[in-house]
Amino acid sequence: MTLGAAFWFHCIAAVLIRPHLWFPAFRQLLRAVPARWWARPPFLPAPDRAYVRFRLDTAYGTHGRPQVADVVRYLEWCRG
Repeated sequence: MTLGAAFWFHCIAAVLIRPHLWFPAFRQLLRAVPARWWARPPFLPAPDRAYVRFRLDTAYGTHGRPQVADVVRYLEWCRG
C-alpha cells in the first residue's frame, strides 16, 4: 500500500492546527528517521518506505486505508 502526497498533506495540516501535537509529531518523526539518513539517497530525513509499509500493513492489513484521524489519535496517545 502506498499513500499519496494528499494523505501526508492532510496529516501535516491536521497537526499544524493542533499546536499541542507539534512536539509529539516532531519526536515521532525523529524516531522513525533512519540513522545516517544523510549518507543514503534520497538524502532526506524521511522514514524508510519498507518500514512505513510494514507498519501500515500490520495496522490496517494489505487493503486497509489509514485515516488522518488515526494519525491525530496516535499523536494524542503519544502525548500521554
